[in-house]
Amino acid sequence: MLLLLEYIFLGIVQGLTEFLPISSTGHLVLFRKLFGLDEIGLLFDTMLHFGTLIAVIVVFWPEIRQLIANPTSKLARLLVVGTIPTAVIGLAFEDYFEEISRTGVTIGWEFLATGVILWTVESMRKGHRRFEQINYTDALIIGTLQGAAILPAISRSGLTIAGSLLRGIDRADAARFSFLLSLPAILGACTLQTVKLTQNPLDTASLIPMIVGTFFAAVAGYFAIRWMLRIISTGSMKGFAVYVWILGGIILGLQYLG
Repeated sequence: MLLLLEYIFLGIVQGLTEFLPISSTGHLVLFRKLFGLDEIGLLFDTMLHFGTLIAVIVVFWPEIRQLIANPTSKLARLLVVGTIPTAVIGLAFEDYFEEISRTGVTIGWEFLATGVILWTVESMRKGHRRFEQINYTDALIIGTLQGAAILPAISRSGLTIAGSLLRGIDRADAARFSFLLSLPAILGACTLQTVKLTQNPLDTASLIPMIVGTFFAAVAGYFAIRWMLRIISTGSMKGFAVYVWILGGIILGLQYLG
């Protein structure tokens, strides 16, 4: 029962933090260490990503249906352009970033950096370019920032939304493009992890708790996307900046104390 509750909790954490600008990987690294689940396994990682993928598909199904019907549309081309730098960075530095995620030694500083990014971009002049005005340069820059967010406690959604705002894109459309751009990124991560799983024996002893955790990741991810779209449209990300500053400070303090 304790293992089931831990997996449910981690699923909720993954679903919420994947789309809120506070870093899902950083939180999972933190809570795995707190729970003593450092070796939780690639299978659960893959299933959690699959859960958040489902959330994106459900929320943005009208756009995804149009992409399927017209795979050469401008939006499809923008997503391809934005995904290329993400894939290049991820594949080139995969082993390095996996080691950083495993040890978690830098997540305190990365949480602080995420807070600085969120606070800074919220303090700048806001843009008014609409979704239809996003161009290939925008997609390339935002996709590069998404690749940089492979660092465990640098928020993917935070960095891509910040990049969109800095490019003068309207707040609501910045969030929309960020979440759509996450679709090929999450799908690619699931595919890569699935390939690795086929090369190693599967640990299916905890399969039922993993499935339950994945379900909660999908549900939490759905509500996180809806909430974030509303916050970006009418509110501010400075509250998230304060949160990650506090969390980063606590982590650095605990590391200093050993």
